[in-house]
Amino acid sequence: MRLNHILRCTASVAVVGVAAFGFAGAAAAQEGPTTVDDIIVTAQKREQSLQDVPIVVTTLSQEALDGAGVRDIKDLQILTPGMTVTSTQSETATTARIRGVGTVGDNPGLESSVGVVIDGVYRSRNGVGFGDLGELSRIEVLKGPQGTLFGKNTSAGVINIITEAPSFTPGFSAEATYGNFNAWGLAGSITGPITDKVAGRLYMAKRQRDGFYDVVTGPGPRQETDDQNQDFWTARGQLLILPSDDVSIRLIADYSKRDEYCCVSTQVRTGPTYGIITAVGGQQAAPAPGFGALPFSRTAYANRGTGQTMEDMGFSAEANIDIPSWNATFTSLSSWRNWSGVNGMDLDYTTADLLYRQDDGGYGFELENLTQEFRLAGATDRLDWLVGVFATQENIARADSYWYGAGYTPYMSLLLGSRLGLTNPTAVNCVTGAGATPMGIVGCLTGATTPTGPGFGLGHGVQDHYSQKTQSFAVFTNNTWRVTDQFDVTLGLRYTLDDKRLLGLQDNRGTNGAACGGALGNAGAIGGAIGLANPLLTPAEIQALASTLVGTICLPWANPLYDNRSISENHDDGELSGTIKGSYRFNDSVMAYASYARGYKSFGYNMDRVQTGVTPNSSLLFPSETVDSYEIGLKNTLFNRSVLFNITYFNQKFEDFQLNTFLGTAFVVESIPELTSEGVDADFVWFTPVEGLSFSGGVTYADTKYGDFTAADLTNPGNFPQLSLLPGARASFAPEWSATASMAFDRSIGAGLKLGLNLSAKYSTEFNTGSDLLPYKMQDAMTLVNGRITLGAEDETWALDIWGQNLTDEEYMQVAINAPLQGSAFQTTVQPNGTFYNPALDTQTYNAFMGQPRTYGMTLRVRY
Repeated sequence: MRLNHILRCTASVAVVGVAAFGFAGAAAAQEGPTTVDDIIVTAQKREQSLQDVPIVVTTLSQEALDGAGVRDIKDLQILTPGMTVTSTQSETATTARIRGVGTVGDNPGLESSVGVVIDGVYRSRNGVGFGDLGELSRIEVLKGPQGTLFGKNTSAGVINIITEAPSFTPGFSAEATYGNFNAWGLAGSITGPITDKVAGRLYMAKRQRDGFYDVVTGPGPRQETDDQNQDFWTARGQLLILPSDDVSIRLIADYSKRDEYCCVSTQVRTGPTYGIITAVGGQQAAPAPGFGALPFSRTAYANRGTGQTMEDMGFSAEANIDIPSWNATFTSLSSWRNWSGVNGMDLDYTTADLLYRQDDGGYGFELENLTQEFRLAGATDRLDWLVGVFATQENIARADSYWYGAGYTPYMSLLLGSRLGLTNPTAVNCVTGAGATPMGIVGCLTGATTPTGPGFGLGHGVQDHYSQKTQSFAVFTNNTWRVTDQFDVTLGLRYTLDDKRLLGLQDNRGTNGAACGGALGNAGAIGGAIGLANPLLTPAEIQALASTLVGTICLPWANPLYDNRSISENHDDGELSGTIKGSYRFNDSVMAYASYARGYKSFGYNMDRVQTGVTPNSSLLFPSETVDSYEIGLKNTLFNRSVLFNITYFNQKFEDFQLNTFLGTAFVVESIPELTSEGVDADFVWFTPVEGLSFSGGVTYADTKYGDFTAADLTNPGNFPQLSLLPGARASFAPEWSATASMAFDRSIGAGLKLGLNLSAKYSTEFNTGSDLLPYKMQDAMTLVNGRITLGAEDETWALDIWGQNLTDEEYMQVAINAPLQGSAFQTTVQPNGTFYNPALDTQTYNAFMGQPRTYGMTLRVRY
């Protein structure tokens, strides 16, 4: 019957992660398993033993997640080897990577290589799936391309999140948390029957915390002296309807609201432009001797606000209908989601009033998504089969703005003058002849005839709007044929058809663009000014320097060629993907498998101002990304079924890898011809003979590298200088080794009490945190450790947790970036090492978004 089936599923789901990672916290609703046979997963849309599934799956229960302090996908990485999750200029810009492969989340035009699925509903951007996940049943992390089982195809993996369903057994739970940084949180849940055929569940939470950064605001107007705080609330309501023994319906509605300020960055290397920042009244971290790397610091500098407001809401309806005569189940899954976020930003990350984005709705994006999935799955004695269709319509609206501060024009005069080697840029005479008048260098280069010259104005300079509409349709099938009792073959196929249309309006406000227009029309005077200031330069050197100066004046936000520029592009493409797997069980304890999978990630549009030289690119389209993935694995159940040890060799080759990189002035999407990832995944679980004690962990070795390529291999060869460190190099966010280890101890200690101990750790070797692989963006090897001690009642009516995250207070970077307008890393000509980078000529100031410091606190939980 349907009710019995759901109850069986609920029971199996609850034990999955407890077995896989050995956690059985004091608030667990039932005893944990004692053998590997108890580990059941649904990674292939049906209940199976983990040891029978021919793919790499990391499965985590609510107990495992609670023990490691996991509340969102960023926290999840401490339990998952080979996975990294980072965020940058806002919490919306969150990126998940598996085996070193992922899509930078700052640009909403790109779909995610690693998909996030919550209760069967695909979240089309990683940042949209970031937030308090609430009551979890389990999380499954599937590595490698997926698409023949999940509605949406992904090229690198899937984070499959399953929340707790309503129960027909009444229950209530609540928790209160307090920690350092003035953190506090309240959460509660109630579940039970509404009628004999309808059960409900309601979860609500509110959480606040001060920021992790100390902020020097200078003259303001920013008022907040900390940053990256937390202030949100969330609610999730569900109904489980059982109209008959063969039908179940699950309805879910959720809403979340965040009103915070985030995110500043801090200098990790201050370059020679420090003197210019100071000259215009700004502050930033003082440079180290010789302009070397700075000590780790969470002190940031920002005179403008970083307010961020986000709303996330949605509704889903899942219906499952058993068809006994076919031994099959028909599933319909419908969803509607709407997500919106707006931000303010201090774009120069100093207290100098240069460039910023006002927190007025002019910068942010909104995403609305409708999905419909139908599946029909069944089984015979020898065949498990599934066919399905998936359709989605997605609308993205993005707004972008730039505001000029009072310090922008004087800063640019000093910056341009320094590039000319001038000691006094405000006294440049570029008008020859009798009565010539000295003037500021900006005025000189833009052809002015007054001492002050034209500047860049004050206030609102840019307001762009983009709208992308996506329609996607796919048919897929996944079938497993049991050829013999030992040998299975799985075949999955998918055909996807995507259609995307981009409309945009790029517009300069007021007189913005006049300075660049003057520079473009004043080429002769610019060359003359350079010759007068630097008489030893050759004509070729004068021309190269003139081009650099004009490019600095005509950056995308100051370019008049974007005045009232409309954009209209449309593209469609289809792709066949799929998988074939073979598995052979030698005996009850050992299974070997081999697989091939073809993955696909759709093309898209870069919703930003992109130019080559000073000319806007005619098209913002970038092509689709594909991957061919091979795996050979061995799954072992050892020592009287108390030890699980699985090991897999993988080899993945991505073509047209969609690299989104920040060049200090704009995000550029470039298709890298080839990216390969080769290595080994290994996982283990040990149920020890000691009552309540278990260990688990995993290791990933990944050699993730770009192939060799030249400028001619890129969509835009002009992007090659800033990407010249990539050919043949290890990819960013791709540590060679990463390893996780967890220990859980949970048992009664008498007097009606229960004690739980949990310790989780993750080690990663060094990796670069920048898409352009500049050396200053390298993060050293690091280890993160989380721990929790739980004391509670044996009947689990109450529990007190004392917990800590990042217990050793590891200091590390999430992402390092080039500070806008503050020096340059790459040169205009090829350097002796064959790239466009020369460490001796690197004048760039580098900033970084830092990882979270040590946090600690206590949580009191009650339930009945």
